[in-house]
Amino acid sequence: MKDHHILMKPLGGIRAQDWHNWKWQLKNSLAPLAPWAGMINGSASQHKRLLAVSKTYPFRVTPYYLALMDVSDPADPLRRQCFPDLQEIHFSLGGVDDPLEEWRDMPVPGLIHRYADRCLILATHACAVYCRHCNRKRLWQDKPTAGTYAHLEPMIAYIRQRKEIREVIVSGGDPLTLSDRALARMLESLRAIPHVEVLRIGSRIPVVMPMRVTPALCKMLQKYRPLWFNTQFNHAREITPDAARACEMLLEAGIPVSNQSVLLRGVNDSHDVMRELLYGLQRISVRPYYLFQCDPVRGTDHFRVDVGRGVEIMEELRRNISGLCMPRYVVDLPGGKGKWPLPPFSWMCAEGNDRPVDQQFFDKIC
Repeated sequence: MKDHHILMKPLGGIRAQDWHNWKWQLKNSLAPLAPWAGMINGSASQHKRLLAVSKTYPFRVTPYYLALMDVSDPADPLRRQCFPDLQEIHFSLGGVDDPLEEWRDMPVPGLIHRYADRCLILATHACAVYCRHCNRKRLWQDKPTAGTYAHLEPMIAYIRQRKEIREVIVSGGDPLTLSDRALARMLESLRAIPHVEVLRIGSRIPVVMPMRVTPALCKMLQKYRPLWFNTQFNHAREITPDAARACEMLLEAGIPVSNQSVLLRGVNDSHDVMRELLYGLQRISVRPYYLFQCDPVRGTDHFRVDVGRGVEIMEELRRNISGLCMPRYVVDLPGGKGKWPLPPFSWMCAEGNDRPVDQQFFDKIC
């Protein structure tokens, strides 16, 4: 692997000081699909249809993440994660807008309380990149919240009243699209609640805009330890020197970094691709935490992998790689059922068949 401290060179015509400035990256990710349409293979009519997709599910990608992909190749695993696909609006298997029924567990706007001892707050609806497999695509059309006190105060008041809550997950959208000041105000308010012992941040920023992780940010986050950081690398090509450096800075600040991948068709649904990803995470000291079965979000049929295939991949990985590299393969279920583990054990094989159980098993546990 390359030296973690050698950062990616900016694309031609872009000043280095702009390229490595996260605010420039974020500002220039605010783009409709039209400027990029010429980079997509296909006819003019197909481009027009893709523009229609982006009206339902907006398109957004940072210049940094765009530079990692082969934009001309529809099968490129990074492009596949963020470029609109006609299958998002022309789907056959169904799916729902809110597969985890988060609205049922939202006692106040923006706060999800599914488990007794922890809750999740939606710090903002904004992201630096709109991932097409996102389980909160329903929020993309909403006006982005900005971490204001008016937005935060009802959530803080709820948490103060629920002494059983010991851990708060700050998610979104992506909370690292907020300013240091807004994020610090949020973390300080949470840390001031006596029974809140642990904070956690969920962010894909180290993957899609790693220059956001600055010394100033890490110094600020360090004040609110114990604080854990979960991110989402889905493919080994995302583990660049820039991304490795961002994770290293968090780790040096005493903030553990874990990874929550999503099993995605055409992205990481093979033993070899997944093994390379997991080895890469271990090399940069990021813990492989979860591998999620892709949620049945409306318009994500083309991403979902058969559960039986996922179990097969995990079975093969378990036989061939270190236990330190192994994530837990889980499906997140609605109705308070939580994250159901899908272990790659032989008892999961159907009687008289050496192939692990398939989609019928998934249907049963749901």
